[in-house]
Amino acid sequence: MNINIIVTGGLGFIGSNLIDLLLKKKYNVINIDKVNYSSNFYNTKKFIKNPNYRFFKSDIGNKKKISSILYKYKPRAIFNLAAETHVDRSIDNPGNFINSNIVSVFNFIEVFRKFYSKNKNTKFIHISTDEVYGDVLKGRSLENSQYKPSSPYAASKASSDHLLHSYFRTYDLPIIITNCSNNYGPNQHPEKLIPKLIYNILNNLPLPIYGDGKNSREWIYVTDHCEALLKVLKRGKIGETYNIGSNQNLNNLKISKILLDVAKRNISIGSKVKLKFIKDRPGHDKRYALNSNKIENKLKWSSKTNIMEGLKNTFRWYLENKSYFNSIKKVDIVKRLGKK
Repeated sequence: MNINIIVTGGLGFIGSNLIDLLLKKKYNVINIDKVNYSSNFYNTKKFIKNPNYRFFKSDIGNKKKISSILYKYKPRAIFNLAAETHVDRSIDNPGNFINSNIVSVFNFIEVFRKFYSKNKNTKFIHISTDEVYGDVLKGRSLENSQYKPSSPYAASKASSDHLLHSYFRTYDLPIIITNCSNNYGPNQHPEKLIPKLIYNILNNLPLPIYGDGKNSREWIYVTDHCEALLKVLKRGKIGETYNIGSNQNLNNLKISKILLDVAKRNISIGSKVKLKFIKDRPGHDKRYALNSNKIENKLKWSSKTNIMEGLKNTFRWYLENKSYFNSIKKVDIVKRLGKK
């Protein structure tokens, strides 16, 4: 197969797992990543020598460099995963999120618009989040549900979603948007809840839980998400939005207790490994939940990994890959970000 696919943000968590899947499916993959704190070359070491893999260091907002890559490789598709993603960091420094998730996306799609005028056999798949819908206290968000973002991060992603949808409507660009629930699994930066908890368990540290721990999220194993993106690549309809979820909701307290139980079955737990409730962060939504019937019915995809099995696999991966944590600056692991 001689098909080129561009993945932006491919040194990150979801991006690196997606690249791994695409390479296994025999696609040629071009990874574009600006290399920031959440980028990690550890995530790509398993395929770094694959002849079908290429890496370029660049911000997606760098018009000159992005343009040269597009015209050189003429990709059949682009998966845009490049983004600032951590809510706590967006509270501390929203400007970075505006620049990365809105301004850079604008520059990127402008370059793509010119490229597409001469290269019609391509599509632009933008990966977004369930956080754009805001609190969903009852039921589940549909693709046409109102956007009600609560954090600067969610607002920046909502903005890029709206911008790209307008480029589909106005310029007839081949754009597809996906909104996914909370991912977990191998290669995830320990600023996020599950790897943070696992790191602390392995290092005899307290387990920080925001508020009362009852904030509920829909959890999807990262490889299930990547399989969904492959379905969107092959069968997704231009101009459409697809929710990607697992229909498995658990609150943070329950996640913590499950991981503790899994850990106790595998290792000896230190005396300091206890739940530590800390002040809730500003604007912390209580519940996210997606209705994924559209992708399930139209594209014949569904999440396969049960949350219990997924958490066991995730804990086992970090236990067997402790060197992963050594590839990250310690300050980014032990410091709890956001306002206290």
